[in-house]
Amino acid sequence: MEIQTGVKERRLIGSRVIIAAFGGAVLLALLVARLLWLQLGQHERFVTASENNRLTTLPVGPARGLILDRSGVVLADNAPRLQLMVVPEEVEDMDALLRRIQVRIPLSEDEIEQFQKDLDGRRRPREPVVLKSTVSDVEAAQFAVDAHLFPAMRLEARPTRYYPYGGLTAHNLGYVGRLSLDDVQEVDATRYAGTEMIGKTGVELAYEEVLLGQVGVERVETSARGQIMRTVEREDPTPGENIDLHLDIGLQAKIYDILGDRRGAVVALDPQTGGIKALVSAPSFDANVFSSGISARAFQRLQSDPDTPLFNRALRGQYPPGSTIKPMIGLVGIDSQAVDWEREIRDRGFFTLAGVDHRYRDWKREGHGYVDLDKAVIESCDTYFYDMAVRMGIDTMAEGMAPFGFGRSQGTDIPGDVGGILPSREWKRRARNEAWYLGETVIAGIGQGYWVTTPLQLATATNVMAMRGEFFEPHYATRQDVEQGEPVRLAEPSDWERMINAMEDVLHGERGTARQSGANLTYRIAGKTGTAQVISIAQDAEYNADELEERLHDHALFVGFAPADAPRLVVALIVENGGSGGSTAAPVARDIFNYWLVEREAGRRGPDLEFVARVNEAVIRRTHVYDR
Repeated sequence: MEIQTGVKERRLIGSRVIIAAFGGAVLLALLVARLLWLQLGQHERFVTASENNRLTTLPVGPARGLILDRSGVVLADNAPRLQLMVVPEEVEDMDALLRRIQVRIPLSEDEIEQFQKDLDGRRRPREPVVLKSTVSDVEAAQFAVDAHLFPAMRLEARPTRYYPYGGLTAHNLGYVGRLSLDDVQEVDATRYAGTEMIGKTGVELAYEEVLLGQVGVERVETSARGQIMRTVEREDPTPGENIDLHLDIGLQAKIYDILGDRRGAVVALDPQTGGIKALVSAPSFDANVFSSGISARAFQRLQSDPDTPLFNRALRGQYPPGSTIKPMIGLVGIDSQAVDWEREIRDRGFFTLAGVDHRYRDWKREGHGYVDLDKAVIESCDTYFYDMAVRMGIDTMAEGMAPFGFGRSQGTDIPGDVGGILPSREWKRRARNEAWYLGETVIAGIGQGYWVTTPLQLATATNVMAMRGEFFEPHYATRQDVEQGEPVRLAEPSDWERMINAMEDVLHGERGTARQSGANLTYRIAGKTGTAQVISIAQDAEYNADELEERLHDHALFVGFAPADAPRLVVALIVENGGSGGSTAAPVARDIFNYWLVEREAGRRGPDLEFVARVNEAVIRRTHVYDR
């Protein structure tokens, strides 16, 4: 019995061993099959995954295209600048890292604040973030000694925008600045990979798409901690395209030099194309402080400066045009038959509406006597234009002045320009929901009241006068096709010539309001002076500048072109609180014309870059708000 039991047990154990051995063999076979599948069937997949763990693709930002003046002088360049970068994924304690690095490289509160903003706004993982945008050679050497202690940080030489004449061109070229959160949401993230800068204002903004260029890529080998060991492959970025401007840096510098410490704006155009040869807003500022990263303190001081250097007076300054528009209004009067060249009025120093006691005064207290249209332009007789305005009516005036470009923004590549106000019944109803009054028509006839223009707008309208009715949109870049607007079809060609003759007599006639500025010239200027009131004067009061603080003095204006018979330069300018257009603004214009027509064109000379550099330094020194 015991023998039988032993035999059964051995059989049971044997069968179990066989089953276990078979199961083990099956499992081993499955394991070998899986290993073979992974090694052979999935080889390519895991090689690729391994390679991706070892290699990282980084964007390489392109250099922006250059901006050059009409003579090929570089106005916006790229200069390598050392920047201290941080890869956040390699940092365990960011606060501790910042404390440690500041022992070697000082960081301002503004830099730390900007770093935190850039850190929060990062667009992709492992993207380096700028901690310090400008690192000096000394600071770079200090960092290099202990670089091994900061594996998450590195120095990079990145191309940074540099403006050789940043004080002279700030209001033309504008500047580049860091991508804001709003910018990041609007731009193509792929195109801006590898750069944190974008055109903010001026030509930099207008031609951002052209100047930006195409991003490159760099494949780098990284360690297990993600540190970059070496570059494996690189596809260089494509630089942005260069932009050639009509702007002449010599003329730009000369105008700033002529204005000196005065506040104001000047626009000079090529009458044949509408190209902007100079656009000056004084005072100015150094655009380089924005491309390198301006501190919050310096920016606040710029904003609070009472002379408003950040404000572009040429594009955004809205001033009453005053008497500068009398030649244009005169042509509208001729065209509408409200007046003719022979019609005379008697000016006793004031104008009144029928049945109204209020007197609209002429600038000449005793009046001009008997006045026709020629004399009214030459001597700038307000009374004549009061009468003309009432005769033609505000709607006819507005309809006739609109083709000169009044009441709308100007240009095809000039961001930031405002449209001003061309007064009319329809405008007042739309803007103020109010009726129009006849007294408002009276003062509109001399460019006062609701009239608001910019210096660029005045230059555009004066260009129409210079070209005898042809209209050209003002523009900066030579790549812009010359864009002609609809010709101004007013009166007859002979009327245009006679009006231009009257504008010549403003400077060269015996009784012209700018006759002193027209004396002893080898060429003839056609122009018109203007004075724009800053404050209103009571009915029976007399304007006395000596009793007013300087910023309440009238603005001085001048528009003109030369030579009168074959124009090569159009100028419109305003000197804020300068007083009389004849005594203040016209001499400025004379100096500008002399520089361009006598010194530059006659001598066929390029700009004197040493002079340009000196004026640029003087312009920058005037604004004492930068961190030094």
